[in-house]
Amino acid sequence: MSQDFYDRSGVPIAYTDDGVHIFTFGGSPVGYFHDDSLYSYTGQHLGRITNGLIRDNRGQVVFFSNNATGGPMRPLCQLKPLKGLKQLKPLKSLRQLQPLRPMLDSNWSQLSGQQFFL
Repeated sequence: MSQDFYDRSGVPIAYTDDGVHIFTFGGSPVGYFHDDSLYSYTGQHLGRITNGLIRDNRGQVVFFSNNATGGPMRPLCQLKPLKGLKQLKPLKSLRQLQPLRPMLDSNWSQLSGQQFFL
């Protein structure tokens, strides 16, 4: 299941081709989904996906997909760049425990697309 993810400005940041692994459009592997959670390859819990929205650990929206429902008002999506050659995925480290589920917030996260994956 292919999905593209855009930030609060409508800039395409990342995508998944298999519904599990997330890559930047430059080809860098930046995370993976496990159930409804999103983890970095170092095992850090980054957030959750709900209704096509990726939310940070505070419940605020960081990214949206074309099929997202709910959340804050979305901007027009900018053109997607060509996908770069995918780099090898690193080994997955032991996953951090999920934090408590936050209340879903209809605001944009203060994290930029790049900050979110760091």
